[in-house]
Amino acid sequence: MAEQGGRGCCPPMDLFRSEAMQLVQIIIPIESAHRTVDYLGEIGLIQFKDLNAEKSPFQRTYATQIKRCGEMARKLRLFKEQMSKAGLLSSSTSSTQVDLSFDDLEVKLGELEAELIEINANGDKLQRSYNELVEYKLVLQKAGEFFRKAQSSAEALLREQASNQTGEQSLETPLLSDQEAVADPSKQVKLGFITGLVPREKSMAFERILFRATRGNVFLRQAVVEEPVTDPVSGEKVEKNVFAVFFSGERAKTKILKICEAFGANRYSVTEDLGKQAQMITEVSGRISELKTTIDVGMLHRGNLLQTIGEQYDRWNILVRKEKSVYHTLNMLSIDVTKKCLVAEGWSPVFATKQIQDALQRATHDSNSEVGAIFRVLRTREMPPTYFQTNKFTSSFQEIVDAYGVAKYQEANPGVYTIVTFPFLFAVMFGDWGHGICLLLATLFLLIREKKLSSQKLGDIMEMTFGGRYVIFMMSLFSIYTGLIYNEFFSVPFELFGRSAYGCRDPSCRDSTSAGLIKVRDTYPFGVDPAWHGTRSELPYLNSLKMKMSILLGVAQMNLGIFLSFFNALFFRSGINIWCQFVPQIIFLNALFGYLSVLIIVKWCTGSKADLYHVMIYMFLSPTDELGENQLFAGQKTTQLVLLFSALVAVPWMLLPKPFLLKAQHERHQGQSYTALQEAEESLLVESSDDSGHHEEFEFSEVFVHQLIHTIEFVLGAVSNTASYLRLWALSLAHSELSSVFYEKVLLLAWGFNNVFILIIGIIVFIFATVGVLLVMETLSAFLHALRLHWVEFQNKFYEGDGYKFSPFSFSLVDGEDE
Repeated sequence: MAEQGGRGCCPPMDLFRSEAMQLVQIIIPIESAHRTVDYLGEIGLIQFKDLNAEKSPFQRTYATQIKRCGEMARKLRLFKEQMSKAGLLSSSTSSTQVDLSFDDLEVKLGELEAELIEINANGDKLQRSYNELVEYKLVLQKAGEFFRKAQSSAEALLREQASNQTGEQSLETPLLSDQEAVADPSKQVKLGFITGLVPREKSMAFERILFRATRGNVFLRQAVVEEPVTDPVSGEKVEKNVFAVFFSGERAKTKILKICEAFGANRYSVTEDLGKQAQMITEVSGRISELKTTIDVGMLHRGNLLQTIGEQYDRWNILVRKEKSVYHTLNMLSIDVTKKCLVAEGWSPVFATKQIQDALQRATHDSNSEVGAIFRVLRTREMPPTYFQTNKFTSSFQEIVDAYGVAKYQEANPGVYTIVTFPFLFAVMFGDWGHGICLLLATLFLLIREKKLSSQKLGDIMEMTFGGRYVIFMMSLFSIYTGLIYNEFFSVPFELFGRSAYGCRDPSCRDSTSAGLIKVRDTYPFGVDPAWHGTRSELPYLNSLKMKMSILLGVAQMNLGIFLSFFNALFFRSGINIWCQFVPQIIFLNALFGYLSVLIIVKWCTGSKADLYHVMIYMFLSPTDELGENQLFAGQKTTQLVLLFSALVAVPWMLLPKPFLLKAQHERHQGQSYTALQEAEESLLVESSDDSGHHEEFEFSEVFVHQLIHTIEFVLGAVSNTASYLRLWALSLAHSELSSVFYEKVLLLAWGFNNVFILIIGIIVFIFATVGVLLVMETLSAFLHALRLHWVEFQNKFYEGDGYKFSPFSFSLVDGEDE
């Protein structure tokens, strides 16, 4: 299976068939294994097979190294998070880049992580102390105001009492002077107080709970802090109030402390002495200033450290990811019983043999190994992976095909034809050269900024659009082409290629009918004559034209698909598929719908008024009846009888011979399933594909049922698929009519009011309707319908799509992966 790349009758063509693949075995000395896999990852042209699939990840040879790589990757993620928080970007512009070995990098990352964690811990402690001191200063200032105001009012009251000779008043509890002024001095008690800050949003509930818990035996004062305060615990900006709670008794104090803790209120001790308060404010302000300086120095040191890490981050990250991928690959290799070499198996393109051998030689030389790696090609019946060499233009078209299914190894690739047919069928439904120019301008923007956008993180929709930029580019070019054929520019016709071939016999024909039109010049040279637009017969004419054109395009593409099945059968040397599948299918399809296509072309060329519906219907119902006025050419009746008979014969031809021929072929090869003894050197091969050489058990009933389903599917599909291509006509008509409605009912209607304001609104509505409906929704609709026509109507004629992609071990893929 892997050696069929050179077969076939046709010259090689890029993308038409996948690259010829080979199963290779490499025996690598243990001392050069790492460097060998490293060099093979650089060329990226070998897909390793996992020869240790039965082992768990922890039982494999290099599990410890992978664990080390994971730990280093965790440290790098920590550095990236810290750089993101600091607003720093990683860059590779450092002039002092030092190449570190894997072990040295591990030590370096450990040292940097320890230093960064220590800096962060110290910074967090200092910042918390700073925030606490800022809150303490606020409490001292606001609570001091409580005491000053209370003392001044108490002194004023005392002076008033002294003048009235009403006795003396203690100043021990000035805030309760109003209540205690009339009390007996012998009954005065010492009150305690608690001060702190409480979040403003909780202040009302805080006050209510305090009142209820102490049954009103507290006195609470609050003051609003104007600016938000950084909370020492959470580190977030919070709006807070300074509070002072006065109480009597230890039980009340215990309750108040619990309530403060429940509400997240930070408590700070304040003295009653105003002089000491001022002294404490001065001390706290000095400590705040010192802490601020210390924090700034720490932040500068942290910033310098992160800057140093950022300069090397990309290189370190790539190195760690490469090392991890190398050890993952080494874990897929089987180790020899002598523990001195590793055995690797994998798929590679045939053309890459020289590059792989050169990489093995370089690895042997650079690792100073005395024994070189052994490279050999294995013979196998296992199905190779599918590999197409694509570029940035063809890759998006290949992705359209791969989304349906990856091509089987070396079967005909529809991606080659999709490059042309996909944008063309899209344009048949989207044909308007004004809308095509809008799509082209949008795509040119993506193409001009291609390098910049490819290195940026885009949203999901934008990423998808950018990935398909060349598909949209081709779609826009073909839309301009079909728009010129339809002669529509935002639904308005233009005489771009000459004057109209038709003129009016009298002025009345210009209004709403084409009855008065006569041909006065040569036929309009390209596309639809502009005289048809706006006439009463425009819709019937364009309906007929686009419907017949859809059938012609559909039959042509389905024939292409059947012919590709012929080239597949020829390439894989399957005569049964040629004579029992291709031939009856091509006869059946063209005996019916190929004939219909010929009738359409003949009718266009001759100008006949024959009814093709009648011809096709009575070809089946009354094949021997005379055609009368529906006859398009001589001998048509006989031709129809021959074609009808051919179509009827093709059905059992598709159904019956192939299962019996396959059965006979199986019985003939049944005795040839024994293979020659292996040579001595072949005994070293890893027995990974022994089972693949056995013939599968042949079930005639299963094969016959499969062929029956395939035949029914093709016969019914020939009708349904041809009808499915009429979506080209339907969507083209819908696009044209929508465009015409927006132009006539929005733009022309606004123009008719002779009002600048209404005209501006009309232009805005027209632009938004055109962009939103025609350039976005209609583009998506036509894209999906073109996708369906390729996946179902075209590819089901020949494309199996049951292969699997070639996924080589490549550092370019590792570098491009998101973390």
